[in-house]
Amino acid sequence: MALEQEVNIVTKERNLTSLISKKFKHYIIIYKFMNLKNFMFLLTIIPSQFSFPQEELFISKVFTDPGGFTTGIEGPACDKEGNIYAVNFQKQGTIGKVTPDGNCSLFVELPEGSTGNGIRFNSKDEMLIADYTKHNILKIDMRTKVISVFAYEPKMNQPNDIAISSEDVLFASDPNWKDSIGNLWRIDKDGKVTLLESKMGTTNGVEVSPDDKTLYVNESIQRNVWAYDLSPEGDISNKRLLIKFDDFGLDGMRCDAEGNLYVTRYDKGTVVKMSPKGKILKEITLTGKKPSNVTFGGEDGKTVYVTLADNGNIESFRVDVRGRE
Repeated sequence: MALEQEVNIVTKERNLTSLISKKFKHYIIIYKFMNLKNFMFLLTIIPSQFSFPQEELFISKVFTDPGGFTTGIEGPACDKEGNIYAVNFQKQGTIGKVTPDGNCSLFVELPEGSTGNGIRFNSKDEMLIADYTKHNILKIDMRTKVISVFAYEPKMNQPNDIAISSEDVLFASDPNWKDSIGNLWRIDKDGKVTLLESKMGTTNGVEVSPDDKTLYVNESIQRNVWAYDLSPEGDISNKRLLIKFDDFGLDGMRCDAEGNLYVTRYDKGTVVKMSPKGKILKEITLTGKKPSNVTFGGEDGKTVYVTLADNGNIESFRVDVRGRE
């Protein structure tokens, strides 16, 4: 046999051995002194001879200990290192940090009188927080932990959840729980606040589609999820009802990279996965009954973290498509 042929066969055997090692992480099988024909045959029978554990998807598990956060737990958002942040750790007016392995600690205390709700990160890795008690959007420098007011609007009822586009434009829901009404606001990159729509239902969860062309807003008490066309300038048009639920409440929501919405069902204890057209694809049952918000994280972006108001903790489950952020 020519030397070049021998080298090619050895190279192919090494490549195939590497393929098996990478594909079957739990069973690394290396056969020596085997010709290429038998080695190829081995590849065809391995799947039928061995069973490999499959990852459980859409099965929620307790991630942090109950009671670590107050009943006002909300947020949540993940940084690039995989840490999860949620508001009201141990007491109101704080932000807690949760490591990827579930260890909780105090990240910052907000200025006196401020109470956080929704959290997002912008393209500069700055944290933005809806401060509902003082009508602010706060900004935190993640390195120095310096807190500043990014936007202030006294006409807001209480900025609740926030969404952010790829161009760092924010959108804020603004419910008036007493009168069961709400508003929708846009906050530009310079902090300018613009009212997009008033006299809606109790606006709560808000999210931007992966292509920045659709804005989603839900109304908790009315149980509606609305979709708007979103222009490059951040203007909305063509409002349409995506879905109306018959029971329980709605709270925070997020999109995955394919545009599917994950919507928390407050008091029902579930998260609904819904297509961009409003079709329910899955409903994930949680341990707690009052999910307040949701975010994507993990190394591959395929771990969903859910804040639970009744248990004061975070649950998590794995999904098949990463989050949009």
